[in-house]
Amino acid sequence: MVQLTSTSNNIASYIHVTFISLITVCLCFFLYFIVVVFNIFFTSPQLRENARYVLFVYMLVNDTFFLLSGFFLMLCAIYLLYMPIPVCYILNTVSFLSFRVTPTTLAAMALEKYIAICHPLRHKDLCTPQRANVAFTLICAALMIPNAADLGLMASSYRTTVNISIICRRENLFVNPFQYVLRSLSFALCFASVAIIIFFTYVKISMVAHRVSSQSSNASKAKKTILLHTFQLLLCTMSLLSTFTEALPASQAIFLPGFNFFFFSCVPRFLSPVIYGIRDKYLRELIKKSLTKIKL
Repeated sequence: MVQLTSTSNNIASYIHVTFISLITVCLCFFLYFIVVVFNIFFTSPQLRENARYVLFVYMLVNDTFFLLSGFFLMLCAIYLLYMPIPVCYILNTVSFLSFRVTPTTLAAMALEKYIAICHPLRHKDLCTPQRANVAFTLICAALMIPNAADLGLMASSYRTTVNISIICRRENLFVNPFQYVLRSLSFALCFASVAIIIFFTYVKISMVAHRVSSQSSNASKAKKTILLHTFQLLLCTMSLLSTFTEALPASQAIFLPGFNFFFFSCVPRFLSPVIYGIRDKYLRELIKKSLTKIKL
């Protein structure tokens, strides 16, 4: 029995190290990609003056926060690390908030494309970098409201939280039944709103493409961009699949923290910005030039 337990522990340790190594390598490539894009963005006035690219950079920053906070939380789940409740709550809040900010930013990018195609005369006035900054700030502020309510619910259940240490897992912070309801409602409302906005912009741009032949080329490209945003939204929601794997028996659950985070959180966030960067012709050319200079 002791030998079987030791073998099981060795297998679990090997699986954990494997996933941690994979995630670390992928994070390094992702951070490298972000550094390249940031360098291009801050050295190209044309990008800084385009609301779409401003929102794209904000999305990259948000995904970085999501991946780094999620990576640390995964380590806490694997190695059963204890930490004070306030610290654990802040980390989970950053992870959960950044998880919802990305799809909402995609909706803002879809609206920018809709205005460019359906209201081209007003595009320069409505879609400025300053308005993009304000839009992203409002998105973060609006999405923080459910977190503030969640904090109030948790604080009302915990009399003293500063000196209490727990294993930093999301479920350990749910001490009030209304927290589940609040998070589920806010999550559903967020993604439903994003889906409606993306569907609305796609339909409107499609109508323009069929009605105005002189703009059909631009509208066709815009349709493909909206479809790309839809694909990015689907990638963002892949983490919901982790709820199915979490139902596996405990004997098979040793790999779940690393498996869930790598396949349902990391891979979608790695692919989404890379696909968008490659899909955008202007940004793709700048990335090629930047990589060529680095090689030289």
